[in-house]
Amino acid sequence: MSQCGKERSRKSYSTLQIGREPAGTMAADDTAGSGDGSEGEKEMDVKVAAAEDTGRHEDEDAEMAVSAHEAQSLSEDPAVEARNPKKWEWAVIFLCFYGFMSSIKPGEPFITPYLLSPEKNFTREQVTNEITPVLTYSYMAVLVPAFLLTDFLRYKPVLIIQGISQVVIWLILFLGDTLLQMQFMEFFYGITMACRVAYSSYIFSLVNPVLYQRVAGYSRSSVLLGVFTSSVLGQLCMSVGNITYYTLNAISLGFVSFGLLLSLCLPWPKRSLFFNRTKNQEQRELTAVAVKSELDLINPKGEVPSSAASRNSASRWKDSVFVQMLLEMRNVVKKPNLRLWSLWWVFNSTGYYLVLFYVHILWSKVSDNKKVYNGGVEAASTLLSAMTAFMAGYVKIRWNVWSELVIGVITAVQAALLLLMGTTGNIWVCYIAYVLFRGFYQFLVPIATFQIASSLTKELCALVFGINTFLGTILKSIISLIFSDKRGLALDVHSQFLVYFIYFVILTVVYLVCAAVVIIRHYRNQAGARGGANDQATPIELSPVAVNSEAEPLSNGKSAKS
Repeated sequence: MSQCGKERSRKSYSTLQIGREPAGTMAADDTAGSGDGSEGEKEMDVKVAAAEDTGRHEDEDAEMAVSAHEAQSLSEDPAVEARNPKKWEWAVIFLCFYGFMSSIKPGEPFITPYLLSPEKNFTREQVTNEITPVLTYSYMAVLVPAFLLTDFLRYKPVLIIQGISQVVIWLILFLGDTLLQMQFMEFFYGITMACRVAYSSYIFSLVNPVLYQRVAGYSRSSVLLGVFTSSVLGQLCMSVGNITYYTLNAISLGFVSFGLLLSLCLPWPKRSLFFNRTKNQEQRELTAVAVKSELDLINPKGEVPSSAASRNSASRWKDSVFVQMLLEMRNVVKKPNLRLWSLWWVFNSTGYYLVLFYVHILWSKVSDNKKVYNGGVEAASTLLSAMTAFMAGYVKIRWNVWSELVIGVITAVQAALLLLMGTTGNIWVCYIAYVLFRGFYQFLVPIATFQIASSLTKELCALVFGINTFLGTILKSIISLIFSDKRGLALDVHSQFLVYFIYFVILTVVYLVCAAVVIIRHYRNQAGARGGANDQATPIELSPVAVNSEAEPLSNGKSAKS
């Protein structure tokens, strides 16, 4: 960023008075080692209430910090928004209503039992090794195009594509009966997952960024409430209403069709994060003109180098937002805290989502499809995830010292829960272990989000989370291809959970070794700092000169005491 750009950001900060930590906060925390009661942690208390806790929403976990420069550039007209508060308020309310309704799919927790039931009559091996792996491959293939198209097309078309994919999924479940059709169903499910990033990003276009923390909480809470309501409704339909899977899927088709209609009614944003920044570009060009005028006054020579055109072209290329973000990624990987939590996001989310993809198959094998309580368990896990995510905001520790240890202990607990799930023959033990597994993961999600987002601009933060998610998806696809896919080892579901257990054990060992190194280094540095302070204090404590000198006469005959 140019010096003028930095100066504008500082001016924007003083004008808008946005309570955000500067980009150097994380580095300062690492140096000073201060974590108790800091302003950043107070900010996290606000952010964490909106943390994501539903099954397949990893792209929406990120509560991105907002810099003053983006607040100025993305704001369409703060004065207009201030004069017309009802305009953005109704837009946010409608978006939250859309998020709630699009999350209601009562049949979703029962897709696997439905495929294994006499109504569809697929074998467990087909569902485990031929149908479910397609979801991971589809998600990986669509994620990057969805991420870019979301910004380029300004959110709404991607949400419409998501709604169409939802309808196609339930139409295939409703009418399809072949293996290929079910694989296409999983393919469209991958599209739906990839398009969810559009909903989490949409909020940027509705309000002035200074209001983002507040309205982001509303939008995330609406999704959480929708998932909880959907799971409870599905379980009530199965347990109390005693309806068939076919009828439950028809109900789900009605809800997703209504969600598609709502997406058509969403307002079309005029700006986005990377590709639609017209006003910001104009400001940059005006700044360039102003700088050129100042330079002309300083250096009035009329000579223009012959390579000016090529330099201008190169400058325009380098000034593009996306290229600037990629160049700044080099600085991100140099920060220990950002590097640690990004690696956690990649590796632990991989294991987490593999468990989520295959746990329903495990339940069907353990319970033998006698009594199905998938909806109730998903509702309980969603509720616990929300509670643990909220509790994470009140944890006050020095994360630059204890992060590795906390991650290592929680990963060890998750490994033990996976071993319990993979070996128990009691379905209720399996249910409880799953609920706890999800709760522990969601406890760390808002912490990771804060640690990554607090020292980055909004654009760079979006790019970091996008890259982390994509790398995690690649890793999921590799593991699925090796252990789950028919073309690989084609392990049964119990063997797969044993693989996941070993995977989490390896992560635990790595985290705990790193934690030992960090903690030992921290206390050694502390001891060295105390030793240096004592060395400096020793001459003062032993020498009485300073005290006696006060009584010695000065050159004018008066004493120092007088």
